[in-house]
Amino acid sequence: MKKRNAGVKRRRDTRAFFLFAAPSLAGVLIFVLIPFLDVVGRSFRTVAAGRFAGISNYRTVFTNQAFLLAVKNTVRFTLVCIPLLVAVSLLIALPLSRLKSAGTVKSLYLFPLAMPTATIVMVWKIVFYRQGFLNLFLTRLGAWTGLWGEIHYDYLNSSAAFAVLVFSYIWKNTGYTIVLWLAGILGIPDELREAARVDGASERQVFLRVVFPNLKGCLYTIVILSFLNSFKIYREAYLVAGSYPQQDIYLLQHLFNNWFVNLELDKMAAATVSVGVFLFIVIMLLQRMWDSREE
Repeated sequence: MKKRNAGVKRRRDTRAFFLFAAPSLAGVLIFVLIPFLDVVGRSFRTVAAGRFAGISNYRTVFTNQAFLLAVKNTVRFTLVCIPLLVAVSLLIALPLSRLKSAGTVKSLYLFPLAMPTATIVMVWKIVFYRQGFLNLFLTRLGAWTGLWGEIHYDYLNSSAAFAVLVFSYIWKNTGYTIVLWLAGILGIPDELREAARVDGASERQVFLRVVFPNLKGCLYTIVILSFLNSFKIYREAYLVAGSYPQQDIYLLQHLFNNWFVNLELDKMAAATVSVGVFLFIVIMLLQRMWDSREE
């Protein structure tokens, strides 16, 4: 009788789980998996006649200079931004976690996320334009020190555009990342740190031996989210410099947008599949690396 009741309860729980997950699974299937499979099929066909073209679309993509430039800039942007964001946000979150008003302060760091992208872009143009505030400040500073004259450097149309884009990404995502760090830090029991201090550990040792090991799960989440958010910087780059910006900030999103406008859907499909497979592999490698460290 007990086994029968346990079996009934198990079936009821299984049914409830599937009923609860069904809407999400259906949404992913309809709006993600099926469209992606359609893109995979289109990547092996020509646009006009729809004939099977083998890997010719992929060959065209991987020999395209614009695609290679966009991949290089996107990888460079990701490798620069993610370590900077993780380090800067952690350095800010550690002292904030000691404040009693940490909850109020951390809400202020979410302010950049609430600002419309168009407003942010307008601010960047005002600051980094040839006649913008940054050049005005540097000109005044040079006149005060006597070290240089007037400065009219166009940051958005030179190699400095990459640094501006990195600054924009860090500024916009630091607050959100700080909140994630604070959630992890405040979730560590105070008894662990107090026990380490009683044993004679310095603050540096407490952080390295107690705090940081307990933040590994938080770090993994932050790295994945930062990695995915690094592909969302396109709006700022597009609104600041248009479809064909300075070559140092020509990203994959610019390339996809231009191919879509020009109806080069075969190349776009092949590039999309390639990028999607690459992102999946990177995330799986990060997951495996993290699981191996926890073991």
